[in-house]
Amino acid sequence: MVTLQKMNTDEFQRYLDTAAADYAKEKVSAGNWEEEESLQKAKDEFSNLLPDGENSENNYLFTILNEKNEGAGIIWLARQSPEKGFIYDIRIKDEYQGKGYGKETMKAIEEKAKQLGMNKIGLHVFGHNKIARGLYEKIGYKTTNVVMEKEVL
Repeated sequence: MVTLQKMNTDEFQRYLDTAAADYAKEKVSAGNWEEEESLQKAKDEFSNLLPDGENSENNYLFTILNEKNEGAGIIWLARQSPEKGFIYDIRIKDEYQGKGYGKETMKAIEEKAKQLGMNKIGLHVFGHNKIARGLYEKIGYKTTNVVMEKEVL
């Protein structure tokens, strides 16, 4: 069983310190960005999405707590419209992966979304992240768009 607790300033800063770098690496891996510019682009995106940090309007950043009240990861839900939310990030710490924490966290965030008046949640998953894609499909998420790319040399 997991509990979602609103992220405090220290937790947010720790999250931000690693999230931008990780996001930049994912964008480079996916072939979307060049490595030299990736970190600055990632930082800019985070600044635009979260201008007031963890207190940015229509953004809900949570620390995922396990049954012992230990941090097991984070999840970030944003309101895109009055009825629709979007999960910008979910991170389960390595030692908790493969133990049901991802599935439990998704159930918990769906409950939070309902409490906030949302009736739909979207998310993005990189094509190479097969484990996450499998989880999302298993719990009822459907593919709505597919972007494909080919290098022509």
